[in-house]
Amino acid sequence: MSPLPVSHDPDAAKRPEPARLRAELEELASIERPSASRGERQAAEWLAGRLREAGARDARVEEEPEANGTYWAPLGLLAGAGVAAGLAALRGGRLGRLAAVAAGAAASALAADEMPPGRRRFRRRLPRRSAHHVLAELGPPDAERTVVVMSHHDAAHSAFFFNPAITEAIGERAPWLFENNDTSPPLMWPVVAGPGVVAAGSRGLTKLGIALSAGTAAFMADIAARGVVPGANDNGTGCVAQIELARALASDPTASVRVLFLSTSEEALCEGMGLFLDRHGHELPVDRTFFLCLDTIGSPQLLVLRGEGMLRMREYPAESLELLDSTAAELGIELVPNLRLRNATDGIFPLAAGYQCASVASC
Repeated sequence: MSPLPVSHDPDAAKRPEPARLRAELEELASIERPSASRGERQAAEWLAGRLREAGARDARVEEEPEANGTYWAPLGLLAGAGVAAGLAALRGGRLGRLAAVAAGAAASALAADEMPPGRRRFRRRLPRRSAHHVLAELGPPDAERTVVVMSHHDAAHSAFFFNPAITEAIGERAPWLFENNDTSPPLMWPVVAGPGVVAAGSRGLTKLGIALSAGTAAFMADIAARGVVPGANDNGTGCVAQIELARALASDPTASVRVLFLSTSEEALCEGMGLFLDRHGHELPVDRTFFLCLDTIGSPQLLVLRGEGMLRMREYPAESLELLDSTAAELGIELVPNLRLRNATDGIFPLAAGYQCASVASC
């Protein structure tokens, strides 16, 4: 798909009002909204209402009953299986060792499948809850091209390991770790590796696999025990940006492009986006749809991710990056260059599916 034509008219829409943006952000952040919860539905209904008021048509909330709403449950259980397999290998005979190898390998493979854009086969066997998508439209309904502007309206659980003081301490004591890297740390590699190392063979590796798996289980238990954060930056900012964009496009409508506003339940490893594409992907042709993800855009410096992926890095299409880079340059916006993410935004699903797409974030 060729880049979308871009035109910038500074008088086409009113400049955003900071007081209004802040009020909307504070209102959304006041809702306790873990993934696939009653609060998350409340946040979805709030966002759909604001998009409707902004001028979007057919603003609605879709229920998705196949969600789990966690990642700590499936990953914690699989890590526990890794611990159990390792202990069985250390205590058992040859048959016990073979069974432990099989169990460890299976747990590792299922943990890898939990990482977006995986199929989450293990999670689908766990109890299910309803998550909620927000959908709204502007522009000609029969337009040849569609731009999907994505955000998420749920909020993440806290955890000890997420404390920003840890990052700050590393930056002060070993700044080269950040200065010499263009990606965030691969936090999920040990999660997948633990059960796999148990299956690797030697007694020493089995003990290492037990330690990694036990650490993962403890980490996931800590997340499960904590509440959600207000989620103002991640990702109230993306939701408020959607509302403001809807206002601008309602006052200066697109002539040849349909704009679809989509917000998902994302904090369970992008679960909502995967379920959305399962349901609606056939309605969005790969050669005529562009996905633009807005995630955590309230920090001082904007960036366009060059790639992302929890296990392997997937590079965003060069054509899409050039479109966003040139648009930012035209608008006089200085982007932080050449950063990649070892976690994931919702952009990972359209990226893996072959769409032209990009993910805007900040740091």
